[in-house]
Amino acid sequence: MLVIHLQQRDQSPLSPGTTDEPTNPLIKQFPISWLLCPLLFQVALSVYVSAADSEGTKNKGDVPLRPNIILILADDLGFSDIGCYGGEIDTPNLDRLAAEGMRFTQFYNGGVCRTTRATLLTGVHPRRRNRARLLHPDMLTTAEVLKTVGYQTSLTGKWHFPQNDIGFPVYRPTDRGFDEYFGIANGCCNYFNPAKAFPNFDKGLPPLPFLHNQSELTEFPDDFYATDAFTNHAIEQIDAFSPGAKTGDAPFFIHLCYTAPHYPLHAKPEDIAKYKGHYDAGYEAIRKTRHKRLIDLGLIDTATKLSEDDPQLGDFRYDYAMTAWENVENLDREKRRMEVYAAMVDSMDQGIGKVMSALERNEVADNTLVIFLSDNGGCASHAGYSDEDQRRKHAEYNQELPGSVDTFDYVGPEWGWVQNSPFRRYKVWTYEGGIATPMIAHWPGHIDAGKITPAIGHVVDFMPTFTELSGAEYPNQRNGVDVLKPEGESFVSVLKGEAPSEASNSRYHFWGLYGNRAVRQGKWKMVWGTTARKWELYNLKVDRTETMDVIKKHPNQARRMEQAWLRWAKETGYPLKGNGL
Repeated sequence: MLVIHLQQRDQSPLSPGTTDEPTNPLIKQFPISWLLCPLLFQVALSVYVSAADSEGTKNKGDVPLRPNIILILADDLGFSDIGCYGGEIDTPNLDRLAAEGMRFTQFYNGGVCRTTRATLLTGVHPRRRNRARLLHPDMLTTAEVLKTVGYQTSLTGKWHFPQNDIGFPVYRPTDRGFDEYFGIANGCCNYFNPAKAFPNFDKGLPPLPFLHNQSELTEFPDDFYATDAFTNHAIEQIDAFSPGAKTGDAPFFIHLCYTAPHYPLHAKPEDIAKYKGHYDAGYEAIRKTRHKRLIDLGLIDTATKLSEDDPQLGDFRYDYAMTAWENVENLDREKRRMEVYAAMVDSMDQGIGKVMSALERNEVADNTLVIFLSDNGGCASHAGYSDEDQRRKHAEYNQELPGSVDTFDYVGPEWGWVQNSPFRRYKVWTYEGGIATPMIAHWPGHIDAGKITPAIGHVVDFMPTFTELSGAEYPNQRNGVDVLKPEGESFVSVLKGEAPSEASNSRYHFWGLYGNRAVRQGKWKMVWGTTARKWELYNLKVDRTETMDVIKKHPNQARRMEQAWLRWAKETGYPLKGNGL
């Protein structure tokens, strides 16, 4: 029996104003004189290749062992925002990863920030215990498992597990297997100044903890921008980890969790200017253009319909009525919202390009698996949507158009829906617009360039995938506590170019959040909306955008899937009443 024992870090209160400065050890390089002597270079190269083979790096036909892994997670990015998924936003670096790697057309997240992060990190579906806290002592994180076989580990950016719940243990990344952490410990922050409090129309809270390892940072330089800071920290970790990775003794796992493009809408002026006028045509024009591009790119079937907007059915706080473009009262603000959003995505893409350059500069790019995805669909939230007093406070606070440090704005319901074209709904809902994610996998020499896979996958699959790639044995215990076993399935065979098996594509996938439910099995998907309060059944093979409910035609299929979902809800503790997380 394999047991993991982890050193318990000090969980005393955070110390404001203290920092641990990151170090950047020099990277050793081959002498340039070797390149001038062909014989010496050939000998050195043969020794290098032999050493690499001895460490388990095999040819493409085998399963390569112990690659470096960089898992990049965007925050509230829509399915069709980036260029290689049909979007108009300029994302050349992500487009390059897609052109040289693999795109998934049917990969799923957890529908909202915390459920996705809990599932992605642990390989098990959320367990609703202790006021919906989702990270528990009987769960292992990917970092904890990879460290058992010598991986160096780092998390940069958004963590999103509570840091201040009295009576509950504090879990910082450094408490759960990560050697290094830099970022926002909870949900979001001011991009230019994370020490700035939230406005009274949003949460009205003091700033949430921004940490370097276990120390809280409370002061930030004048030129601070969160997306750039996260990029720079990830690059520092690549520089620090690469010497061990190149010898094969200590590969690395870097989890880069951007907060972009989550609200508040903050971007640098030069990035915003780039998108001036790009969204003047309005919601429907952008949706139709994205729909056509997705078809042209081969990411959806030519017969796929563009979904219509869902009517507001109740007072659920994420159920919005859509305003037609011609009825928008303040077009300048509405256009600016999406211009800033696009600039935020653009800035993130620039950062990803710098991360890839760091891998190449450190000569570790060829044995680094880079994966990119989003934690949920585009976000339609707006704090003042249904509250007149909140709307007034929002207008008073946002005297200028969104984008600067002194504003706090959202894209709102309509753009939030556009971001998930051609699907229905958005973040929090379990229609495809809330849970379908773009996903790119890039690994030179191991993944076929330009590949598009129809494999059905879920963030629960990352743990078994990374465990297989690393050669780790999944532990039975963590600090003396029996742990839950991974509930996903490795997709290493898909990365190798194999077609997904029928069994794999027919397994069940489940969702439950804020009263919304869903279950998918093969081509079939059942959805329960918290305001509609009834099951709907869709054949995604012919109706990916969920426009034709066929539950009356297939009652037996629906009954089997409902029973499977109810068993899953009982096992995971998901509540059958209410609309809490």
